[in-house]
Amino acid sequence: MNLVNLESVSHAYGPKPLLTEVSLGIDEGERIGVVGRNGGGKTTLLRVIAGDVSPDSGRVTRTRGLRVGFLSQQDLLDPGSTVRDLVLGDMAEHEWAGDQGVREILGNLIGDIDLDAKAGDLSGGERRRTALARLLIGEHDLIMLDEPTNHLDIEAIAWLAAHLSARKSALVVVTHDRWFLDAVSTRTWEVVDGRVERYEGGYAAYVLAKAERARIAQAAEERRQNLMRKEIAWLRRGPPARTSKPKFRVEAAQALIANEPPPRETVELLKFASARLGKTVYDLEDVTLHAGGPGAGPKVLDDCTWQFGPGDRVGLIGVNGSGKSSVLRLLAGTVTPDSGRVVKGRTVRLAHLSQELAELDPTRRVLETVEEIRKYVQVGKREWSASQLLERLGFKGEAQWKVVGDLSGGERRRLQLLRLLMDDPNVLLLDEPTNDLDIETLNELEDLLDGWPGTLVLVSHDRYFLERVTDRCVALLGDGKLSLLPGGVDEYLERRAAGTAVTARLAARPEPSAPETAPEETPGLSAKEERELRKELNRLERQLDKLAGQEAKLHAEMADAAGDYEKLGDLDARLRDVLAQKEDVETEWLEVADRLGD
Repeated sequence: MNLVNLESVSHAYGPKPLLTEVSLGIDEGERIGVVGRNGGGKTTLLRVIAGDVSPDSGRVTRTRGLRVGFLSQQDLLDPGSTVRDLVLGDMAEHEWAGDQGVREILGNLIGDIDLDAKAGDLSGGERRRTALARLLIGEHDLIMLDEPTNHLDIEAIAWLAAHLSARKSALVVVTHDRWFLDAVSTRTWEVVDGRVERYEGGYAAYVLAKAERARIAQAAEERRQNLMRKEIAWLRRGPPARTSKPKFRVEAAQALIANEPPPRETVELLKFASARLGKTVYDLEDVTLHAGGPGAGPKVLDDCTWQFGPGDRVGLIGVNGSGKSSVLRLLAGTVTPDSGRVVKGRTVRLAHLSQELAELDPTRRVLETVEEIRKYVQVGKREWSASQLLERLGFKGEAQWKVVGDLSGGERRRLQLLRLLMDDPNVLLLDEPTNDLDIETLNELEDLLDGWPGTLVLVSHDRYFLERVTDRCVALLGDGKLSLLPGGVDEYLERRAAGTAVTARLAARPEPSAPETAPEETPGLSAKEERELRKELNRLERQLDKLAGQEAKLHAEMADAAGDYEKLGDLDARLRDVLAQKEDVETEWLEVADRLGD
């Protein structure tokens, strides 16, 4: 059944036409991803479909009684209302507590937020997650989401993708997160030059189909085709699940990339990086680090030893608050460890893009701001001018002469990243560099980093970008260690789901103070002691599994007894007891694991 229909819709803001004679429809159960450049009309298209904006011309028809849930980028929460009132409305506590679906949404999106907190006291990210939770709890025929993955970590993004895929509602989503697009969408719309181009499949299928169209038409310029080929080559070499089943001749796309080399000449770049950096980049030796300074806040690293070598391209993963940014600041030298030492190579020339943008002179022009660092820079085998790099990262033509004070947050972030690259660093520390970048700019940035020789440490919730530009993943799992993940993000999510990685709640829990009479630990374990500790660890894990089963059973019983207040109260008391036991066992498990050094 057709839910929404657009017939010859046009809309403009000022002299700029965003939609021109657009005709399209959304059917029941369809899942559509919307892509395009920033400012190209994606949000306007969503607002026209939702009915928030009336088009200048054309007609929009909707099925009678259509229930639309729309998450916009604007913050519409009443600052005086509590999170409970905003998300749960007038639902009685026994009603939502007995609904497994509602509990799952609350736990995965706002589990760390006090339900009685005022919306006005929340951070921007907390307000965004609150708005998303409110929308998902409702019943809708059509869900429309504008950048829903903002302020979500990798684990929450994976949960959201699974949740949306399981719903029967139709879905239209605007996002720059390409992994998320592939996970949730079965069709892709590209908003370009006022038109809406339609493709079958998710992001991977869209890239292949777009390249096929360009090949047949022979209309794309040579550099853009080369960039698209590199993107396809990487997609086709990746996991089989990365690509959807497009309804066009895949053989033609395969012929297009038959002779395409890997995205990065790894051996050549490594050789160059070694020449520029020497053997030592960063060596962490027995480092202990707290997020809030010596002894303050959760412990991020505990007696950790690690090495970052020349040419390493490392993605740093962990839940929000696990200390990823703290590790980058440790490498940058802006924080010092509680104990241990960080050995920095003598030839390291560092560039650190933090989440807090450095001050830029608001009166300067964009091009002047970059050229004051350097007018030309060598990236791989090619020399680039400041103007050429600005164009690659979205500052085209007159945009290079904009005043910095007139730039948006995303434009300022791109400008700051470019200034760092122009300083010719050999070590890059990037903290969420993809915020506010559209897909085309992300492609350009990835291509630029492909030819950049040096050591890269990246923190990003953009899973596609993370896997695309790094060669290995390292995780902060709450145990004070840096854990290598040979299986990448998939392994991280599996460990989190299996409970073998420490939860965010436990990772953030303050450590109990040791009693004054506690004896000093022996430096090592005998084979017998280690054997006994591993037996104890297995016993505790079995106990945790048993308690998890009891918890699930009690949740199911509460759902069945939603109308029986007396029984519900009894079940709730039993559930609290099980959760308390589970917390104690988890603490005991951590202590045993710590003694083993696991």
